[in-house]
Amino acid sequence: MQNGVMFQSFEWEMEAGGEFYNDLATLAPELKARGFNSVWLPPVYKATSTYDVGYGVYDLFDLGEFDQKGSVRTKYGTKEQLLACTEALHEAGIRVYMDVVLNHKAGADFSEVFSAVPVDPEDRTQTIGEARDIEGWTGFNFPGRQGKYSGFEWHFQHFTGVDYDHRSGETGVFRIEGKDKGWAYGVSNEKGNFDYLMFADIDHSQDDVREELEKWADWFIKTTGCDGFRLDAVKHIDDHFMTHFTEHVREKAGPGFYIFGEYWHPDLHHTGKYLYDVRYNMDIFDVGLHFHLAEAAGNEYYDLRGLFDNTVVKEFPQNAVTFVDNHDSQPGQALESWVGRHFKERAYVLILLRRDGYPCVFAGDYYGIKGGPSPQEDVQYDLNRVLELRRNFAYGEQKDYFQDEQCIGWSRSGDEEHPGLLAVVISMREESSIEMNFGPEQAGRHFRDYLDRFTDLLQLDEEGRASFPVKAGSVSCWVTYLGEEFQNGETRLKGHVARGEQEKLAGEAPREAEAPREAEA
Repeated sequence: MQNGVMFQSFEWEMEAGGEFYNDLATLAPELKARGFNSVWLPPVYKATSTYDVGYGVYDLFDLGEFDQKGSVRTKYGTKEQLLACTEALHEAGIRVYMDVVLNHKAGADFSEVFSAVPVDPEDRTQTIGEARDIEGWTGFNFPGRQGKYSGFEWHFQHFTGVDYDHRSGETGVFRIEGKDKGWAYGVSNEKGNFDYLMFADIDHSQDDVREELEKWADWFIKTTGCDGFRLDAVKHIDDHFMTHFTEHVREKAGPGFYIFGEYWHPDLHHTGKYLYDVRYNMDIFDVGLHFHLAEAAGNEYYDLRGLFDNTVVKEFPQNAVTFVDNHDSQPGQALESWVGRHFKERAYVLILLRRDGYPCVFAGDYYGIKGGPSPQEDVQYDLNRVLELRRNFAYGEQKDYFQDEQCIGWSRSGDEEHPGLLAVVISMREESSIEMNFGPEQAGRHFRDYLDRFTDLLQLDEEGRASFPVKAGSVSCWVTYLGEEFQNGETRLKGHVARGEQEKLAGEAPREAEAPREAEA
């Protein structure tokens, strides 16, 4: 397995000054040196305003090029800046994944009158009134773009539902009436049918809608040169459409084009079924593991032995994108489920140093959240050290030691290119230790704690065993040690040096990142 790491480059509260692309381009060499092989960008097309994170998508064909919704640029910058940023990331050897929002449209240019029926917001299969004419914001003709790239106009027949009747001022959920119209079948059964999420909900059963979205995808990939899609809110989109859409994209862009989706549900029954329904055409965020990490952070008596139960990474390891937090789970958001700072390092160890899954590091953890948790120096330092461990030591066979509810660990045996050994031990509340066995062929090898919680060396006995300790409520990562140097294959980092010097050494000779895991699929 190649040890790629994805970087989610944005958080919800970041500045709306239009300098995001310029700043990210400047950071590209540093991100590469830290071990990131891909960057996930926020929605890059025109939304309802320059303060919109991008999920209130207005015009998919406007990448910050046209004077629409009060500005030419988006929250993040102009089209020219976007393309320059993508080029800078590519020059650094980093793949670029674009956030793709196909569930809804917002900020319509004009309203239309059409027949709709109000439904129960908590059970959209149940009507709560008679069908009647309402006035909804469903007309999109993009006057600022004037038909450039696409002359397609959106009208009420291209949507399944809205949440506002402009005629009466009533809010709610309204299902649009018409021939062969209704909620999509291939969506989550939460709230009876979770096709409708927000704004004007796109009807993916319409032939002209499907054709337009596929045409857009072809144009978008060619224009931006991106290497993959992150598909937003897939549990609200007909899985039949999504299956054909992903097949179309891969056919046009090639098998190395990476696609991963957000299905926000903690139960593997839902996420596993979705993977099957879309023919495993995409990877998927491991939301279940995220909730386990959040629960562990809030409960010092959490049983760590069950941490990976009912998770995508355990049952579908080749399809799992693992993460600790993201823009939706951060404080103040509708899906808030934040992993506390005290547990953050342990949480990242659990996704970055194990064999399975494609881990994603959140900008809100790495650089901090505007107006929220600050980018404390020690937070980024801790993450950088774990990233160093991933790119230098997290290789080869993995053996789990999950015998104790409050202390778990695992070992990595290395590979031909990276022969260093790794022993990870995580504690919930008590100082503890775990005996690990690397085999008699490793007898006599020395280990030091890379995270500096212990300063003494450990040595494997004649059978290749040693007891690896951990402080209470902490983590230690023990790596093989030769005299005055850590052994990590290609790079040798001096043992037990000062923080600044260790950072300097790590940055001077970073291991060239491997080709991303997904590119070889």
